[in-house]
Amino acid sequence: IGHRFTVADGLPSNDVRSIAVADDGAVYAATGAGLVVLQRNESPNQTSTTTASWRAVPGFEGRAIDRIVVAGAIVVIATGGELVGIEPSSGRTQHYGSANAGAPIAALAQAGQWPELLIGDADARVERRSPATDSAATRTGIIENGSGSIRALAASTDRSFLAVADDEGLLLGIGSPADRQEFHFRRLVPRQGPRSWSPNRIVGLAFDGARALWIAAPEGLARYDLATDTFRLYGSEDGLPLAEPMSLAPGGSGDVWIGTVHGLVHLSASGWEVRQGKRWLPDDQVREVVVDSRGWVWSATSGGVGLIELRSLTLSEKARFFEAEIDRYHRRTPYGYVDSVVLAAPGDRAHTTQQDSDNDGLWTSMYGAAQCYAFAATGDPQAAARAKAAYEALRFLSDVTQGGEHPAPPGFVARSILPASGPDPNVGLAERDRERQRTHDRLWKVLEPRWPLSADRQWYWKTDTSSDELDGHYFFYALYFDLVADDAEKARVRDTVVAITDHLLAHDFALVDHDGTPTRWAVFGPQALNFDRDWWGERGLNSLSILSYLQVAEHVSGERRYGDAARRLIDDHGYAANVRVPKLHGGPGTGNQSDDEMAFMSFSSLLRYERDPELAAIWAESFSRYWQLVAGERNPLFHFLYVEYGFDHRYRDAFEDRDLSPTGPWLEDAIDSLVRYPLDRVDWGLINRHRLDIVALPDATGEAPRGHLRDGRVLPIDERFVDHWNHDPWRFDYPGEGRRLADGASFLLPYYLGLHLRLIAPDRDDESVGDPP
Repeated sequence: IGHRFTVADGLPSNDVRSIAVADDGAVYAATGAGLVVLQRNESPNQTSTTTASWRAVPGFEGRAIDRIVVAGAIVVIATGGELVGIEPSSGRTQHYGSANAGAPIAALAQAGQWPELLIGDADARVERRSPATDSAATRTGIIENGSGSIRALAASTDRSFLAVADDEGLLLGIGSPADRQEFHFRRLVPRQGPRSWSPNRIVGLAFDGARALWIAAPEGLARYDLATDTFRLYGSEDGLPLAEPMSLAPGGSGDVWIGTVHGLVHLSASGWEVRQGKRWLPDDQVREVVVDSRGWVWSATSGGVGLIELRSLTLSEKARFFEAEIDRYHRRTPYGYVDSVVLAAPGDRAHTTQQDSDNDGLWTSMYGAAQCYAFAATGDPQAAARAKAAYEALRFLSDVTQGGEHPAPPGFVARSILPASGPDPNVGLAERDRERQRTHDRLWKVLEPRWPLSADRQWYWKTDTSSDELDGHYFFYALYFDLVADDAEKARVRDTVVAITDHLLAHDFALVDHDGTPTRWAVFGPQALNFDRDWWGERGLNSLSILSYLQVAEHVSGERRYGDAARRLIDDHGYAANVRVPKLHGGPGTGNQSDDEMAFMSFSSLLRYERDPELAAIWAESFSRYWQLVAGERNPLFHFLYVEYGFDHRYRDAFEDRDLSPTGPWLEDAIDSLVRYPLDRVDWGLINRHRLDIVALPDATGEAPRGHLRDGRVLPIDERFVDHWNHDPWRFDYPGEGRRLADGASFLLPYYLGLHLRLIAPDRDDESVGDPP
């Protein structure tokens, strides 16, 4: 979880130059206008960031503090060219003399007394400083014949080793076994196999607890093992994501954090991570980074102090968190439509505004589907109640369109509703519709009104409902009917589905609006899909959609006439062949993710109820080819919907008998995305185009470059912004100003589906189950 501290939180300036954590957990920040401290709250009930506030350290208010070094209980600061030690418990100070601005400093901690300092300067000299009550500190030269400026220093905690970076590279000093007062230096050249570096601009040195030295330089990151005298080099070819390091800090588990001008880089046993943008940092220029005893990561940036808090959550705890957030922020109208909300100020959840969208029915359907799977997996009555509430909200979108001055034909589903007590949403819409029709889409509908009033004049309802809305409705109704509804509710679901489907049958497989013409996108009939060139691009997907609707209708109603209608589309109009190519694309990373989301829901319904083995094989084979296009997207919903019915499917033709089971790291990717899925759902902007570990797609041009990591997969989900699963995961950059708070339904649906399929274990739900269903 990322936290940002600025002047609004008590800092005297956002110009934070250095940061350090004392042994007692207190965090010190050096700013351009004073030294401040944040005391660690040791309360056992503390589960989030510290609740204490930043306070000024007396005597340094208003002074520019350039550097902090902590040794034991002593804090040493560089200010105005002087080095001053402070004992916070007593307020006593000691002086270490002067130091050039930017001089590297390392502290040699001494238990129960003031530490010694090692100071590097621009004249190839390293001095040992002992403190004094005045400025006359004792100085002892350690290195007198280095090369040029001393750029970085680091001392091991046991004082056995001293690392020095100068203009020629790296020196390692080994302390005297007798008293560790003298160091014997030798040059080290970072080398691994045939690769070697000659780093003369090292910016960071640090020893970790495993007796290893970490080195950060423009060439990359290196780890030197003191025991084996060997290096491990990490450059762009090894996955290093960002260049231009400014600092580094080892963690407590063999990991390391690197502060760069573009954010933080973390290397651990699980690989590389990038923490960038205001989800994680107040500013991407990380001047210094430290890791405290809890593993929390503190950053000094040009925009304030950053904190990345490590919080241990199971996936079920994360699900409960998002459900509570949805109940708190994201239920619009008494019917509880679920969608994002607008924030009055960036990141400010205290003042939110709910708004409708074109897809209120779709997003609420997917939230409701999550609760259906939750009830099936856990038996939680609260999940059943949430699923029922979603059903009532979706059913109302069919009811509200009936009657009034502009009644829609029976079975027409509205996109959304707005209270009639608010502003008239029709104002100016017709003009904008005509402009869109003239400049962007000549098939775009001009509807007056686009928002008719309901018969009771309590609601505006939105017209021109699209195929993606219907995909969501049918996907949810089938799951609610099968997994949650009792007999009485099944009858109501049956009535709802029959009304919508009969509407489609009565209007040549189209959704017809109050003006008597089909909506812009909900056209499914053969005359349009097979013979009208304006609809050829929708042929595959819309054929898939209508067949899935008819399958659901036959299942919930028990009436064969819906299956017969599907069979006519297949036998007389080639809809099975249409479904063989449901996506027009140029390979992975191309096409429309909204279409992908629709297709996966429709394939799920189609395969769930198909009784003809030959057709089931066709649907499964088409689904398999579709899934292969998106397999690199790390999408847990797509992975789990595919394997829901894909493990025992085969496809036979004249050339092969093919197993359609998924291949590759699909399960690991799905679980990893759920684990990484950010708790912070604010749309903070992210910029990844400058990374070293990415490969651009051939069509990546202009303002929205697109591509993937070198392994062919998209960036991890915590390095992107995901609202719904219709987002483009191949984009490198995600614009955002922190003014929108997304809901967590896009986590809940794949999580509960995985739990239902036993791909996620219920008792240890952060790990996958060994055997798929």
